[in-house]
Amino acid sequence: MLERIYQHCRAKREVTEGFPFDEHTLVFKVAGKMFALLSLDEHPLRMNLKCDPERAIELREENASIIPGFHMSKNHWNTLILEGVLSDTFVLELIDHSYELVIASLPKSKREQLCVL
Repeated sequence: MLERIYQHCRAKREVTEGFPFDEHTLVFKVAGKMFALLSLDEHPLRMNLKCDPERAIELREENASIIPGFHMSKNHWNTLILEGVLSDTFVLELIDHSYELVIASLPKSKREQLCVL
């Protein structure tokens, strides 16, 4: 699943990656803003994703493998515990949601620039 997540994030427009916090936390950004963090040293693998606050609560209530964002705003971020309970398709959908939220928060000129590229 790690390789699939990595490829999905990297395939998105204008995405960069890096290790700004430590050598174990891979961060994906769009236009300099984080949309996904992968804790590579965690077993099972954990991933933080931005989420609409109302949806974040619903997801946590429906899935024991989705908890409030670790070291993040609990209102806007979820941590996914990737131990095989959440389907690959569902995880990729949540990555898309996170990416789209970040894009939507950008100034209009930057959003338009990203759409043209």
